[in-house]
Amino acid sequence: MDPFTSEIIKSSFATLSDEMFLTMQRTSKSPIIYEVLDFGVGVTDARGELLAMGYGVPFLLASLESLVKSVIRKHGPAGISPGDIFISNDPYDGAGSHLNDVGLVSPVHFGDELVAFVAVNAHWTDVGGKDPGSMTPDARDIFQEGFQIPTLKLFRGGEPCQELFEILEANVRLPEMSMGDLWASIAALRIGERRMLDLFERYGRQSVLHTMDELFAYCETMMRRELAKLPKGEFIAEDRIDEDGHGNGPFDIRVKVTITDEEFVVDFTGSAAQTPGPINVTRLGLNSAARCAFHAITNPAVPANAGAFRPLKVICPPGTVFSAERPAPVSTYYEGMAHAVELVCKALAPHVRHRVTAGHIISTCVTIISGIHPDTGDFYVYVETLPGGWGAGHDKDGVDGTGSVANGETYTIPAEVKETKFGFRVGRYVFNDDDGGEGEYRGGKGMVLDYEITSERARLTAIFGRHRTRPWGLNGGRDGTCNAVKVIRVNGTEEVYGRIAGVELVRGDRVRLITGNAGGYGHPHDRPREQVLADVKDGYTTAAQAKAIYGVDEIADAAAE
Repeated sequence: MDPFTSEIIKSSFATLSDEMFLTMQRTSKSPIIYEVLDFGVGVTDARGELLAMGYGVPFLLASLESLVKSVIRKHGPAGISPGDIFISNDPYDGAGSHLNDVGLVSPVHFGDELVAFVAVNAHWTDVGGKDPGSMTPDARDIFQEGFQIPTLKLFRGGEPCQELFEILEANVRLPEMSMGDLWASIAALRIGERRMLDLFERYGRQSVLHTMDELFAYCETMMRRELAKLPKGEFIAEDRIDEDGHGNGPFDIRVKVTITDEEFVVDFTGSAAQTPGPINVTRLGLNSAARCAFHAITNPAVPANAGAFRPLKVICPPGTVFSAERPAPVSTYYEGMAHAVELVCKALAPHVRHRVTAGHIISTCVTIISGIHPDTGDFYVYVETLPGGWGAGHDKDGVDGTGSVANGETYTIPAEVKETKFGFRVGRYVFNDDDGGEGEYRGGKGMVLDYEITSERARLTAIFGRHRTRPWGLNGGRDGTCNAVKVIRVNGTEEVYGRIAGVELVRGDRVRLITGNAGGYGHPHDRPREQVLADVKDGYTTAAQAKAIYGVDEIADAAAE
């Protein structure tokens, strides 16, 4: 096959994944999907090996693959027919995330031959469980987190299994929204299947299958070339997860990264045992975390598919916080996964400065507010992740107000949508000016965001990690600041939380969400005076901080110029 045709087919795999992504975004019913973009789509080969993935969340780098392989493993060739659609949200034998992520898989048949799969994994706002939003930081087992769907057929030979639709609808708090998201996922699958068949019809079976293998081999070769550029040896890092949602902790975590000419091995042996609270990660989920770190440290420009990750090896004994076993709760798994990613980065940060920065916000800072809309009388569940600071590098300041490594290409919900759809009032939205993250290059700034409750009553659930442990600085840079949630009552009293479920709110209460400043790089006294003055003028540094931390005294006059 000529190289031009091969490149067209390779690009088409990525293009059809992006078209699936846009279909999902445009047809979904939930802000967590159409605004935040908390979902993933992609295509695999007939063995379930990831071929291409659309825009989205890096924590799904292995989940689409494991989702498809669960279909193959459970149903086998004889149980997979044209027109079938499979559904699963099983964290232990599916996508490896949590029950909120509802995955759908559709086989692609060219003639009588199974040639590929297309898959969607989308975050539903609610999947039942004991609390609205289902991501319950004080859950004690998976049964408290929502309904579980083993890998089942949602469509059989093109016909919907209506009873299963009815079961799903009966077990969610927002049935119209959830069913809308389900049909959006189905629409994305149909687009992916159609585009894959277009490729086979246009270029022929042999050409497309050959190009799949060629793409895997190319990405593996490119990653091995990148691996050759990395320092060789063993690199160790330790850190702590502050608590698990029940007040237990901190939990010590550890990784040993071994880099050879052939392999990139991440070994989490020695990390804490699985916890009573839901910060646990399943072993399948850990694969996505390791892939995220490996891809970032080698070369993010290489397409993320199964071939690219062949040099990666993940080791972790069963029963740890990174390899929890059923029925451990996992609803806030993304917190544990973010720690796993950053732990690998921390081990290599002194050695690959061009790729890794100081410690960052790490937590997704999930906020869930539920109540009765004051204008419409409808029940609402607001779910959002929040931005914070990213660490400084050896030659640059950290990025301000950006989602954690768990978020990827996700966004925050616009204030206008929050106020209209959920009824509460958005107050101030500013950078966090607490001391922390200063350095020759300063860590990125976190945010401070206020919501005023306008419903008669509401409930707050928050999952803010790094509530007690600060993002780490590098090479003399100062550690960053912690994440926190404040509830400011009508009577002026304040309550401060990290991970909390079901806090009762009344009209006039304010919820203040504080995300952390990231770690700095280099000693603050090495930051050029002109840059400190510019920071004061731009509002990134206060006059008091400039004097006390950076040693720049003449701020008052300079700031007034």
